[in-house]
Amino acid sequence: MAVSRYRRQMEAEWIRATSAWLLLRYNRLMRRPLLAAAAVLTLTVLIPSSPIANAQSNQNEPSAQESAPDVPDAIAVPAGETVQFFVTAKGSQIYTCQPAADGKFAWTLKGPEAELRDRKDKVIGQHFADPTTKLPTWKLKDGSEVSGKAAAHVDSLDSDSIPWLLVNVVSHAGKPGLLTNVTTIQRVHTHGGKLGNDACDETHKDTETKSDYKADYYFFAPAK
Repeated sequence: MAVSRYRRQMEAEWIRATSAWLLLRYNRLMRRPLLAAAAVLTLTVLIPSSPIANAQSNQNEPSAQESAPDVPDAIAVPAGETVQFFVTAKGSQIYTCQPAADGKFAWTLKGPEAELRDRKDKVIGQHFADPTTKLPTWKLKDGSEVSGKAAAHVDSLDSDSIPWLLVNVVSHAGKPGLLTNVTTIQRVHTHGGKLGNDACDETHKDTETKSDYKADYYFFAPAK
């Protein structure tokens, strides 16, 4: 009887020890997925502060204010005006053969015919001569439109190119948009556009000729 009781006690102790060992192993195994989940959660919290996330955030920020170009005083804009936006025009200056007051024929500027592109090289408008007023006109895809008259000019840094201009806006048209508040325009950094050596006489009356050109236009409005 004593032997049997001792054996039962030993068996009970072995069972308790084995159960404790199994429970310890189970707890260790269960901690691994919990640790992995905690690591994933930590990475999720840290990722928004990473350089990649910051770069994506910066893409949604507004671009820096456009700076006015360096120009001679003769075509400087009035004090208190700031740049609203910038475009590059690429196209043609169109000339037509017409008789002058003295009866002699000469090439006369009819107007521009160009696409207007933004800093991302996206076409956002057109530059042309208004068919009614004949004034140089800028019309954007947002529906806004202005026409202007040259107020001053200086020779281009490139002697084979049309001059730089200061243009005063004389009329607005179309829908509200980027051009709505514009009062002054500068044409700078011109390349090409000058008249060639085509003949112009009575036999060429009303003939048109085009000269390729490129220029930057800065649009100004009174500071808010």
